[in-house]
Amino acid sequence: MSEQAIPATRLDRGTVRGSWDERPPDAPGGHPVHAPPAAMPTAGGQALGGAGNQVDVFLSGLLFFDIVFAGLDRPPTPGTEVWTRATGSGPGGIANFAVALSRFGLRTSLAAAFGDDFYGEYCRQALAHTEGVDLTWSRRFPGWATPVTASLAYDGDRALVTCGDEPPMSADEMIGEPPRSRAAIVHIGPEPTRWLDRARAEGSLVFADVGWDPSQEWATAILDQVALCHAFMPNEGEAMSYTRTDTPSAALAELGDLVPLAVITRGGDGALGVDATTGETASVPGLPIDVVDPTGAGDVFGAGLVTATLAGWPLVERLRFANLAAALSVQRVGGAPAAPGWTGISRWWQTTRAGHDLDLRRDYAFLDRVIPDDVEERSSRTPRTGEVLRTNDVPS
Repeated sequence: MSEQAIPATRLDRGTVRGSWDERPPDAPGGHPVHAPPAAMPTAGGQALGGAGNQVDVFLSGLLFFDIVFAGLDRPPTPGTEVWTRATGSGPGGIANFAVALSRFGLRTSLAAAFGDDFYGEYCRQALAHTEGVDLTWSRRFPGWATPVTASLAYDGDRALVTCGDEPPMSADEMIGEPPRSRAAIVHIGPEPTRWLDRARAEGSLVFADVGWDPSQEWATAILDQVALCHAFMPNEGEAMSYTRTDTPSAALAELGDLVPLAVITRGGDGALGVDATTGETASVPGLPIDVVDPTGAGDVFGAGLVTATLAGWPLVERLRFANLAAALSVQRVGGAPAAPGWTGISRWWQTTRAGHDLDLRRDYAFLDRVIPDDVEERSSRTPRTGEVLRTNDVPS
C-alpha cells in the first residue's frame, strides 16, 4: 500500500463542522494544551500524530463516521419514507470514549485506522484539533474507506446500520510499543492482543468493552481475554449472553470471578458493579430523563467510570458519576458530540442542588468536592456551537 507524507497532528484548536456542545478543558481560555510529540512513522500507513512517553489513557479500537437520525416516530419500512426531527454526525465507535475522556480533562491518546476519504479527515480534524485527542498511534490508509454507521434512534433505543471493511493493519501492528499510560481501553475480541500485555506490564489498568456480536453466538472465548484485564464493562444483555446466566446479578457474580472490577450497565435501570480490590459492591438506579438519542451512551459511561476510577473514588460514586455522564449524553444527539464533560456535569449539579429532589441531592453531593473549581469560568470564555448538526452539514 502506498504511503503519503502528511503533517504531524497538532493539539491546537481548529474549527470543524460538528455538533460539539462544549470544548475540552484545554481549549482556548482553559488549561494549557498538552505538548504534542513528534511524528512516529510505521510501515503500511501514515502516522497521524507525534510520539510521547506518558498519557493518562490509551485507547485502541474501531472508529466509525456516525450519522445519527433522532426523533423517529417509527423505523423505516420498505416502500416508505420517514422524516425525523433531529440529526447529527461525528466520529463514533472508540472515538466516543476518546472524546468523553478528553472532555473530563484526561490526556487521551487513540490508536485507530482512518481512511483517506472525507469521513476519515472529518473524524481526524474533530478528534485532534477540536477535542485535543493525540493520534500518535493512529494511521491513515490510502485507498481504504472509513467505516460509516447510520444510527436510527426511536422508542428510547437505537438501531445501527454499518458499512465498512476490516482495517488494513491489526492493532498490534499499528501500535507496536504502546505509550506508558495510567489506563488502557480496548474493545475486546476472541483473539489476544500483544500490546495489552505490554501495557499491563507497564502498570496500566486495562478496561475492556465488547461490541455487538453479529453471529449472536456470544463465544465464551471472549472471557479468556477479559480475564487478562483489570475491568470489564458490558451491558446487561452482553453480560448475560457471555456468562450464560439469566439475570444481571448472576452475570455480575460470574464476571467478578474473572476481573478485579466488573461493572454491568442497564440503560435506564442504572448500573451495578463489584470491585475485588476494595471489597465493594454497589448498585445505582437510573436517572429520570427523556431519551433523545442513546447512541454512544455506553462508551460515555465507560469514560466516566475510567475517570472516576483513576481518581480513586468509592465504587458507588464511580457508578453514579458514570451513570450521570451517560444520562446527560442521551439527552442530546450523537455519541461523541453529546459527551457532557465537566461543564455538563457542573450545570446539571447546579440545577439539581437548587431543586427539590432530596434523594438526588444526597446521592450526588460528592460532586461538590470533585467538580473542578474553574469549570464554569472556562466555559463562559469558550464559545458554544449549535445543539444539533443540521442535515446540510452531513456529507452527501
